[in-house]
Amino acid sequence: MSFLASFMNLGGPDLLVILLIILVLFGAKKLPELARGLGQAIKEFQKAKDEFTDELHKAGQTDTKTNAPASTVARTETPGTTATRPDPNQAVTPGDKADQV
Repeated sequence: MSFLASFMNLGGPDLLVILLIILVLFGAKKLPELARGLGQAIKEFQKAKDEFTDELHKAGQTDTKTNAPASTVARTETPGTTATRPDPNQAVTPGDKADQV
């Protein structure tokens, strides 16, 4: 509760007024149900966050064990070749490709 007060820069009297308004709006019977639902939602969020971090940790371990390359894109030419590449700004007509084959 103090985190919420410091986060939103609220003092003690401000929080009491807010809690009284919530009590009037929802009633005394609904507040425990709302708090229970909020607690379950927070628990589910923490569980999903922990599972996600575990998956990331496992993925990091398998990458280091297999020594996988950093890039999964296959190379089409060897680094030593000096083939000329077409200018991407130059327009290619369909007849040009047929003449090259």
